[in-house]
Amino acid sequence: MLTKPHYKLEQRTIGFALAIILVASIGGLFEIAPLFTIDETVETAPNMRVYTPLELAGRDIYIREGCYACHSQMIRTLRDEVERYGPYSLAVESKYDHPMLWGSKRTGPDLARIGGKYSDHWQVMHLNNPRDVVPQSIMPKFDWLARTKLRIDDMSEHLIAQRRVGVPYTDEMIAHAKEDAIGQAEPDSTYADGVVARYGEKTNVRTFDGNPRQVTELDALVAYLQILGKLTDAAQTQEGHGNK
Repeated sequence: MLTKPHYKLEQRTIGFALAIILVASIGGLFEIAPLFTIDETVETAPNMRVYTPLELAGRDIYIREGCYACHSQMIRTLRDEVERYGPYSLAVESKYDHPMLWGSKRTGPDLARIGGKYSDHWQVMHLNNPRDVVPQSIMPKFDWLARTKLRIDDMSEHLIAQRRVGVPYTDEMIAHAKEDAIGQAEPDSTYADGVVARYGEKTNVRTFDGNPRQVTELDALVAYLQILGKLTDAAQTQEGHGNK
């Protein structure tokens, strides 16, 4: 009876261990090698801006409520995706996302370019009761967000944590995080000008949830949704990119 080659290898402990290391090394090489050229493959976006404290809080709520489980934030290069959702996603657009929220499951539509597609009022109605605007929707209600005051006393700590993983928040942004969260959702407050000065003239400053009396979790989540795809215009301006 002929002995198969791998039986002989399995009987030699050292040889078998070396074979495992060799195969694992080859696989690891294919995984690690591309990282050495990442600076050449990731696009540049000089006009890329960071999330404001309010938008960052909204992103945290988005993660907390599991929105990423049903919505992806990465438009593939397939023609039907580009025609439905807009220009395909670039790596640089997720530069300041920790963690990434690309996702793969689409019980609901991709949200990579949802920013500005619908009004704040539509977003509020949709979150309070999705079937009010999309009758066939199976998305659950998030109506408690409008009744829940946003915690803002620890905003600076959130920005500090983001800076530790590479997001370029300045000392000034960190010091004024609480005021900027208020100012973005309350345009008539004394803090509104400050958030625009720190994050740029294109920053959305308005009462997102329609309630000027307090800053709610709904304010934060709508602010986040309205900036998706708007942190940079790299996808729209890159040559040969987007809809044909």
